[in-house]
Amino acid sequence: MLINDGIPTKEDLAKVMPSPERLAAGPVSIAECFQNIPCNPCVKACPRNAITMPNSINDTPQVDHENCNGCGVCVGKCPGLAIFVVDMTYSEEFALVKIPFEYVPVPEVGQMACGLNRSGEEMGWFEVEKVISGGKKNKTYTISLKVPKDLAMEVRNIKVGGYK
Repeated sequence: MLINDGIPTKEDLAKVMPSPERLAAGPVSIAECFQNIPCNPCVKACPRNAITMPNSINDTPQVDHENCNGCGVCVGKCPGLAIFVVDMTYSEEFALVKIPFEYVPVPEVGQMACGLNRSGEEMGWFEVEKVISGGKKNKTYTISLKVPKDLAMEVRNIKVGGYK
């Protein structure tokens, strides 16, 4: 249960997931943010205005999945590390999952990283396809992992230093 262990339930996740049709259309952001707190960097970061907080800054972000193009700018701006991009069209076998990352060492392109699910359980070793720095002021990196499609909605982090 989210309030007790920080892990969202299937019901929590169902409320924020794009439709299967939208997932099949290309990269899209998923905001797995479930707490009403005053925060809106993702809203300000989105160049397409696809992320909103309908009533106030205390709402959880709502992603208009049809308007989102999965650019990933929001991933590095979320202080809660709660936004991800999933591209199920990356290849026939693999999806690309973009995750926020704020630890050292930072993995390098071509390395294999140990992917973790929302509970911290190891899901396997996945190739790092891209690493984007958040810049000098924002130390959040966006790590793109090549993940088998059946794990794309599960992998949400990587093990710190778990690279080869």
